[in-house]
Amino acid sequence: MIDPYALLTLGVLFAVGLGADQLGRRTRIPRVTLLLVCGVIAGMMGLLPQSMAVLTENVTVMALTLVAILLGGSLKVATLKAHGREILTISIAIVLITLVFVTAGLALLGVDLALALVLASIATATATAPAATLDVLRQSGVSNSFTEIIKGIVALDDAWGLLVFSLCLTVAALLTGNGEPVVLPALYEIAGALGLGLIIGLPAAFLTGRIEQGEPLQIEALAIGFLTAGLAVWLHVSFLLAGMMAGALIVNLARHHSRAFHEIEHVQWPFMIVFFILAGASLDPGTLGDLGFLGLTFVMLRIASRLLGGWLGAVAAGSAPGERQLFGLALLPQAGVAIGMALLAGQTLPQWHDQIMSLTIGATVIFEVIGPIATMWAVRRSA
Repeated sequence: MIDPYALLTLGVLFAVGLGADQLGRRTRIPRVTLLLVCGVIAGMMGLLPQSMAVLTENVTVMALTLVAILLGGSLKVATLKAHGREILTISIAIVLITLVFVTAGLALLGVDLALALVLASIATATATAPAATLDVLRQSGVSNSFTEIIKGIVALDDAWGLLVFSLCLTVAALLTGNGEPVVLPALYEIAGALGLGLIIGLPAAFLTGRIEQGEPLQIEALAIGFLTAGLAVWLHVSFLLAGMMAGALIVNLARHHSRAFHEIEHVQWPFMIVFFILAGASLDPGTLGDLGFLGLTFVMLRIASRLLGGWLGAVAAGSAPGERQLFGLALLPQAGVAIGMALLAGQTLPQWHDQIMSLTIGATVIFEVIGPIATMWAVRRSA
């Protein structure tokens, strides 16, 4: 039966999205943050009908797949030639520094080494919030070497995050005698995603954009997005990596394209509005009260390690001096996949399930709200 409340809610969400976009343009507040706050308020007041919950997972996967395709489109050969060293060096430095810094800091507080290692691996993830980061970059209107490097780092981060988390969870399981190694499943998820992106991206590069002067039609963009998302979920591989691979192939192989991702940018925003408001509604501000001293320390360690890792990586890569201190700040956002990691870690290490979940969810609430603001500030400083 048709649910009129769901249809009305969607209409209201799109109107809220329009308002957030206009307010963001006038105040320079990231519209992502505005939408998340609207979602939090709607969730606390119970304004969203239960039927909207059915949309959450599907909209999330579709929105993030479109974001991943756009991120892949930023990995042009010319960009990699110009900034590949910085993208690789800074991304690795941030991951390693975060892992070491957070593990050591928590261990010094008396946290068991296995638990500290797992929490630190969850803290390394940035591309858990690629949608927020990419939208902030677009809203800022800034396009320079700094934003190109940020896009490249976010594109790589999903692979680094999966590998680091899987390795650390396996080590933690061995230290405590719980669970089975999870490295092979992670390798399957990464390799399978890249293979799927290849299967979709290669024909898309040559077949799309043939009808109208090198610009893919909207229906072509939607077909690529839905096929990538649906097959990735069906095969249990990363839809982020699959979309990124497809986007990278299209932008580098489709020589006849003049505006390869123009239509994806057009169809993406409605999905993003629903995604961010529903994401905000799923956040529970009450978890902040459960963080305690350990949780706040975890948040501060993640912030400090990303700032330090970004700066050290930028120094090693020879980045412009004025940009070096900005990379870690621009990569603070963290969101949904971190909670997925926490769920898996809680299943593997049941003795720490509650602690892992409360720390991760509480930290996610903080970084979902302040992360886009930090990214916006860093991007504008780089201009």
